[in-house]
Amino acid sequence: MKKKLLGAVLSVAMVATLLAGCGGSTAEAPAAAPAAPAAEAAPAEEKAEEEAPAEEAEEAPAEEAAAGGGLVGVAMPTKDLQRWNQDGSNMEAELKAAGYEVDLQFASNDVSTQVSQIENMINGGCQCLVVAAIDSESLGDVLAKAKEANIPVISYDRLIMNTDAITYYATFDNYKVGTVQGEYVRDTLDLDNADGPFNIEFTAGDPGDNNAGFFFNGAYDVLKQYIDDGKLVVKSGQKTFEEVATAAWATETAQSRAENILSSFYTSENLDVWLCSNDSTALGVENALAANYTGEYPIVTGQDCDVANVKNMLAGKQAMSVFKDTRTLASKTVEMVDAVMKGTEAPINDTETYDNGTGVIPSFLCDPVFADANNYKEILIDSGYYAESDLQ
Repeated sequence: MKKKLLGAVLSVAMVATLLAGCGGSTAEAPAAAPAAPAAEAAPAEEKAEEEAPAEEAEEAPAEEAAAGGGLVGVAMPTKDLQRWNQDGSNMEAELKAAGYEVDLQFASNDVSTQVSQIENMINGGCQCLVVAAIDSESLGDVLAKAKEANIPVISYDRLIMNTDAITYYATFDNYKVGTVQGEYVRDTLDLDNADGPFNIEFTAGDPGDNNAGFFFNGAYDVLKQYIDDGKLVVKSGQKTFEEVATAAWATETAQSRAENILSSFYTSENLDVWLCSNDSTALGVENALAANYTGEYPIVTGQDCDVANVKNMLAGKQAMSVFKDTRTLASKTVEMVDAVMKGTEAPINDTETYDNGTGVIPSFLCDPVFADANNYKEILIDSGYYAESDLQ
């Protein structure tokens, strides 16, 4: 009887030991506990298989971004100029068509506002930033935060300077924009054959916009030989970028300076050319000419083909405007966004020109063309950029 009772006790003890080895208790096992049998690996493998869906769920957002999803912040300088409204709306439409959410902000040409907007984009979960800077030197600190958060930044149209947070640069060939203007003046006046001299004045863009120097230099480099030879004469003597720059590309500032030059140098002299780097400054010059100049109307250049300027071209008040189709630039920028969101290489065609102070930024440069009264229908109307009614 005692033997039977002892056998029963030992049997219970063995069962308890086996249950302890296979159970889910978190209590520490006794040091003398036997090693778990090989069969115990099966529950661990089953547990790993159960956890697999959670890992797949964690990867889902990345797969979604690769498929075209995610939030993109687009920071534009201002709504005051037509071209930025078009850039912003084109960018938003292209990004949404590609499957992205868009946070589009305009900063009213105020640097502190743009900094705040970019900070909000970073804190709001944007996975990529497209930034057209108001002042190319003023965004280093806020973009350092983007870099810390591993948010790629595409500098749009205006190169952002002195920050290593820039991944790519999308723009037009800005030096070529100026070259097109200079060549238009050269060819229209037939400077290689005409005797001259011809009088010319220059109005350039905002010193805070890195592009402004490229525009001016592209034009001036074409015309410099004729200035040096005396075939082109700058009566005001203002020939350097610093002398002819226009803060914020403001129409009123350009007009005020043009009025001073006209009243000082062209009360009895003809002015043959006023080379303006863009349309907003050209409008200022044209306003000044209308109020203060009675000589033969000069060639006036511009850039952007804004509606008011195209109307002036048709009225004989502006000779040409360089056309930068923002639809093309928006499309190329969306390709860049799509690439960085998917972790692939973006399309670029320039790795030499644009050094922002921390190194050359890989860039894509779109080609500009010019529109004038002779070809505006082909360039602007037939392409669908404007309707004929827009220019009435």
